[in-house]
Amino acid sequence: MQDQTKVLFIGDIVGKPGRIAVRELLPRLVGRYSPDIVIANGENAAGGFGITPEIAEELKKLQVDVITSGNHIWDKKEVYEYLGTEKRLLRPANYPQGSPGAGYGIYECPSGVKVGVVNLIGRIFMDCLDSPFIVGMELVSKVREVTPIVIVDFHAETTSEKMALGWHFDGLASVVIGTHTHVQTADERVLTNGTAFITDAGMTGPADSVIGMKKEIILERFLTHLPVRFDVASKGVELQGVFVTIDTASGKATAIERIKEPLGREV
Repeated sequence: MQDQTKVLFIGDIVGKPGRIAVRELLPRLVGRYSPDIVIANGENAAGGFGITPEIAEELKKLQVDVITSGNHIWDKKEVYEYLGTEKRLLRPANYPQGSPGAGYGIYECPSGVKVGVVNLIGRIFMDCLDSPFIVGMELVSKVREVTPIVIVDFHAETTSEKMALGWHFDGLASVVIGTHTHVQTADERVLTNGTAFITDAGMTGPADSVIGMKKEIILERFLTHLPVRFDVASKGVELQGVFVTIDTASGKATAIERIKEPLGREV
């Protein structure tokens, strides 16, 4: 078995510009890093809100092995049935029992290495759901019965909650990656006991925007407080995320690198 397992994680994909970035830039990154598994948060892939079965299938064809999500997973009702059958699309595990789909999975890489992926959602400034700390620990422990390599996508609003969960899983999860805020943070590191961590992996979509939306519309909203229609922007498209190297035998991370890859054109 190989000594190292390499994970490429793509930050929140926003609308068509984000999908174009994945289509055009992911092959370049796969060539550069040779990841064993590619994981992407796709909850905003459909027009900036939600994901559809068609878009999930599109991402799978683009070499995305696992799609995680967050609070917008329920925005497109056509995805409900799909969640029940497609094991490579996850919803946060701490939604109530009976919610469609699964919150974690164990996936076998072409190398034969098994990688567990756990999807959780925060509670601060979000819906009041089951504790991600308790539910997450149960699932991380369950995955570790099969493989020591555990990737956690924590879709949460505040840096404090994300950092706390990172320390909560230090030495148990291989990596804890924050998503949701669409602003990439510069605090990537390997924690004391071997868990790689970043507060937010960032956004795959138009950087010339306000978290992916046309800035003029968002400014109008802030200035007038009147309802507006949010439209995805199109300029400054980037693919953001992280690349993590993990010791296969122990499941402990050895390095984490931020990725910020520009598309180089307007879409």
